[in-house]
Amino acid sequence: MTTTSSDTQSRKRQVGLPWSALLALATAVFITSLTETLPAGVLPEMSASLGTSSGATGQAVTVYAAGTALTAIPLATATASVPRKPLLLGAMAVFLVANTLTAAAPGYIVLLAGRFLAGVAAGLAWAILAGYARRIAPAGLEGRAIAVAMAGIPVALSLGVPAGTLIGEQVGWRAAFGAVSLVTLAVIGWISVSVPGVGQPAIEQADTNRSDHAPESAKSPLRQTLAVPGVAAIMVTVTTFVLGHTIIYAYIAPYLQHAGLGSATDAVLLAFGVACLVSIWYVDRRLRALMVTGAVLFTLATAALAVTTTHSIVWVAAVLWGLGWGGAPTLLQTAAGQAGMRRSGAAADTAQAVLVTLWNAAMALGGIIGGLLLQSSGVNVVAVSAAALGAVSLLIVVGARHHAFRNTQATP
Repeated sequence: MTTTSSDTQSRKRQVGLPWSALLALATAVFITSLTETLPAGVLPEMSASLGTSSGATGQAVTVYAAGTALTAIPLATATASVPRKPLLLGAMAVFLVANTLTAAAPGYIVLLAGRFLAGVAAGLAWAILAGYARRIAPAGLEGRAIAVAMAGIPVALSLGVPAGTLIGEQVGWRAAFGAVSLVTLAVIGWISVSVPGVGQPAIEQADTNRSDHAPESAKSPLRQTLAVPGVAAIMVTVTTFVLGHTIIYAYIAPYLQHAGLGSATDAVLLAFGVACLVSIWYVDRRLRALMVTGAVLFTLATAALAVTTTHSIVWVAAVLWGLGWGGAPTLLQTAAGQAGMRRSGAAADTAQAVLVTLWNAAMALGGIIGGLLLQSSGVNVVAVSAAALGAVSLLIVVGARHHAFRNTQATP
């Protein structure tokens, strides 16, 4: 299904952002992000309840990411002709089932099955959410619309994960996942009422200035998208940055226990999350400058965690980490959409699907690597590895200054 002329005329008539619809999408993003990261805050409780080690329980993050990474591109391709609204509602319904299954899981295997199912739902949702926000926004405000929708990520980190951690500590980790199911049920109703239906974007005329002159018919949509200048650099940055973040974030609870701050895990995560929330406000204005700053802050913060467990430094590092990481999901998705639009709207959607796949592959790998490092070498090596990957991400962003992360107002 393609965007009709009436859709385009409606977008032109709009003078402001469709706030209710975008906030509904932001809440859907909140649910996907919270479902993804909640185990980090309740890892000790889950391990004690299931009778598994922290490293084994941490694979709840890995299987979620694996479910997303394995299904994002295939599902995006298979559902290309399906209207976006029922597709999004279907993805949220799967989240409802998956989180309920996780909350009720009688053992480790069922828990992993629930987490994998949630990851599949995320693969579908993430492949369409940014493009959905872009397409319901008035012309010229697409970047701001994506920033509003993606605000669900730092809100999940700043409020959702600390709240879930507190619920896990006071009531039990199962109650935390049950609460996510209740929020999911509410957002399904909100999306049904507030979010307009849209079809699949039309394939716009390719950029006549692109350097790739290969016939369109000779290349797959994926190859066409990756050939757009800047897209490959963005995807490598996604992989290294997310890998570094996940290696340390998935095992932050054991790190804080090692540092003597185990009882303050929820408070440290709250400080991290509030810093994430602060960092999102201007992501659609200074794309390149903010991405460089984020990579620098993340690298410095994780390096500090690697060399000391002094409580005051750990708190400062958590805030710097949040400032560096909070805007990254939106920055990277905006950069991918902006680069893909140099060819076409369809290429921008394909770029988002590739980003989702690589993002979650990096998360899955980060959960595995972090668990192995935790078991074999300890928390300090986990933090060192995260800092090294942050430094690599910084080098890529700096080196890709001509085609990726253009430091202008992003309107993908």
